[in-house]
Amino acid sequence: MPESEPVTAFSSLLTPAGGRLLDRVCALPEGDPLAAATRARAAAEEIAAAEPGGLGAPPADAAAAALSQARLRARARAKFGERAARMFFTPDGLEQATRIEAARYRAAGFAAALPAGTEVADLCCGIGADTLALAEAGMRVRAVDADPLTAAVAAANIGALGLSGRARAETGTTGPGSVPPGRYGAVFCDPARRGARGRVFDPDAYSPPWGVVEELAQAAPAACVKAAPGIPHERIGGARAEWVSVDGEVKEAALWFGALAAGPPRRAVLLRSGSAGPPAVLDGGAEERPAPVGGVRRYLYEPDGAVVRSHLVAEAAELVGGALLDPRIAYIASDRLVDTPFCAAYEVHEAMPFSLKRLRAAVRARRAGTVTIKKRGSAVDVERLRRDLRPSGPESVVVVLTRIGDRPFCLLCSEVSAAQRT
Repeated sequence: MPESEPVTAFSSLLTPAGGRLLDRVCALPEGDPLAAATRARAAAEEIAAAEPGGLGAPPADAAAAALSQARLRARARAKFGERAARMFFTPDGLEQATRIEAARYRAAGFAAALPAGTEVADLCCGIGADTLALAEAGMRVRAVDADPLTAAVAAANIGALGLSGRARAETGTTGPGSVPPGRYGAVFCDPARRGARGRVFDPDAYSPPWGVVEELAQAAPAACVKAAPGIPHERIGGARAEWVSVDGEVKEAALWFGALAAGPPRRAVLLRSGSAGPPAVLDGGAEERPAPVGGVRRYLYEPDGAVVRSHLVAEAAELVGGALLDPRIAYIASDRLVDTPFCAAYEVHEAMPFSLKRLRAAVRARRAGTVTIKKRGSAVDVERLRRDLRPSGPESVVVVLTRIGDRPFCLLCSEVSAAQRT
């Protein structure tokens, strides 16, 4: 298919006739995909017959584009909430798009450090999630993506949310020569981290590669770069780094440069979907602090993924008055029960060197039919262990698999409720 055809099919949905088609397709009941495709094609043909040329694309292409958007909108609700019903997506664009909570948090950082109306270049803009948040925060945004369809989707999202006066999206390449970063008050870059085989973990395999991204960020008066949360710390350089989790799941790292770099060198940021309150933040210095190490205690704390990725486990241990079970594993033991958003807390009822026979007997003794298995530093196959335990009974238990020194250990725990922590 020529490169222009996907853009033409998508653009058909932006016409009045295409909008009506999309509304009808989005209203179809979920179920048989073949039946949905048949109804979408019939609706497109009906609209095309009533308004010749109104779709701007063959009915079959417009129907396929509408079906794709309907399915993507349903998936996008988890990231964008109710506004997903007004937005447009591509499969890869939705996969990499920033969740609305994280995009708004980052945009607030731009707004706090830069004058209102600062022009920001959003490079590798994808479907425009960060573009929208930056524009809503008072920035003027030029969004660029190398893929014509993705750029068209970003432009459609700008229009759909009424932000055309503050943002624009276009097709273009990124790099110091094609987008001179000095032209803008700030630069944001979210390099593509998906290839033909799925996710890309090596920063040098990002598109553009990490070296180009760093060059762009360092040449701009202010910049922020989004990276995968697993980016090696040695690749961060002198940037201020934040690791962001949403609802307990670490989503990204954000590196801040220039006028946006003021603040603690490392930070863990915990966001909650649907929350209007401020995020929970845990700060650390440029150098990682060693955490104390001790034995099993009454409570076990599991740090949030953003705390672990930002190497702030020692700071979290200090908050709860605890010590690591093992210096290489992010489990914290403490005799104190502390209410903190940075760790999940469990009360330890029994601890033993790992033995399937002993563990099965302990689970049965607790009449546990519901077993939650958590592990760090353990090679045990969780699903196989769950089958081997053959749990039965009305109670529940949390089994934590870990290692203390060179020995595999297991702890039988119960999750501490919010009422207990207050």
